[in-house]
Amino acid sequence: MGRDAEASRGGWSRRRFVGALTGAAAVAAVPAPAAPGSGTGEAAAGPPAAAPPAPGPAAGAGRPAGEPGGPRPLYLGTYTSAEGGGAGVGVAVYDPVTGAVTGRGTIAGVGDPSYLAAHPDGRTLYAVDEREDGGVTAVRRADGRVLGTRGTGGAGPCHLSVHPGGRWLLSANYRSGSVAVHPIAASGALGERIDLVTHSSPPPGPGQQGPHAHQIVTAPDGGHVLAVDLGTDTVYTYRLDTRAGRLTEVARAHTRPGAGPRHLAFHPGGRYAYLANEVDDTVAVCSYDPATGRLDVGAPQSTGSAGGTNYPAQMLVTADGAHAYLANRGHNSLARYAVEGGGARLRLLDTVPVGGDFPRQIAFSPDGGLLFAANQRSGTVSVFHVDRASGALRPAGEPFASPVAVCALPL
Repeated sequence: MGRDAEASRGGWSRRRFVGALTGAAAVAAVPAPAAPGSGTGEAAAGPPAAAPPAPGPAAGAGRPAGEPGGPRPLYLGTYTSAEGGGAGVGVAVYDPVTGAVTGRGTIAGVGDPSYLAAHPDGRTLYAVDEREDGGVTAVRRADGRVLGTRGTGGAGPCHLSVHPGGRWLLSANYRSGSVAVHPIAASGALGERIDLVTHSSPPPGPGQQGPHAHQIVTAPDGGHVLAVDLGTDTVYTYRLDTRAGRLTEVARAHTRPGAGPRHLAFHPGGRYAYLANEVDDTVAVCSYDPATGRLDVGAPQSTGSAGGTNYPAQMLVTADGAHAYLANRGHNSLARYAVEGGGARLRLLDTVPVGGDFPRQIAFSPDGGLLFAANQRSGTVSVFHVDRASGALRPAGEPFASPVAVCALPL
């Protein structure tokens, strides 16, 4: 157990059970914002029935990202339908100097928000609703008001991202192996789905029952969108029509059979990317051609897990392109790599205990000085100081308790 392969137990896919909670403290709930009516479209006009309390200028949780001063906002993803799970999107703040995290409550009314992303203007938060009838939800950050939910046209959406232009939300449906595009209104609310592409070929890889889209991300060139599919051992490159919101496939990159690619992170130079392969416990350096969108997957490399049971989750690359990090679920560590040759090579430096169980997702603070790790099974978020020169990680105090912590989004 631990692979995000298709299976079920009591109605849950295996990727839901991959980090079944072994114990976590709950975050205090905040009264829910006004219900968005039917659950689709933009919320009804008028003030919320009970919005989360304003954090005030010092707390910072209601300010758009990028505004200076005081503690910074941190949003936490969870599974609301899991035993011991949260009640919605967790709200907290962190000190950008010490890394200390303080809880501020919950934005209720969002079901199974297992992955989060913010609009480039910082005013709107987006969450997947990782359920059989998948959806994506928009939340106004200033007051926690749920702006509405739109269907993704697939099952089990597990990842989303906002196109850099701010007009399109991209999402990946894990269980149905498809990717979707939704328009974003000026208010931040989502329109009805514009496009849906299902990965119907190549055939599923060894041990897989079908396609499993696990990530969708825009390349640094801005002209291509890449979807990582664990089930077909393939990374698909699409060109996004930024006027019509339509995806056109332009290239495919195949890993070795059974690798189970999960997450891709680009080097800031835009010519290389690093692929975490969940099933065979490897990483790979990929070359990327911005002109064509073509990605070529290199040889598998060590995750630092020493051959034990381990499922790599997510990679990060520092803004200067000097170091990369990998979250190891099972080994429960963060692997640190030196990036060499202008991005063409990874050299494993060490692994650091994550201080929790099953690190599902990792993220940098906007200034790159802190690294956050969401530990699913222990229900905690670990915070590390990042040394600017060496990339070394140093724990920033005790982990913060957050129920079934599967995503941490510092702004």
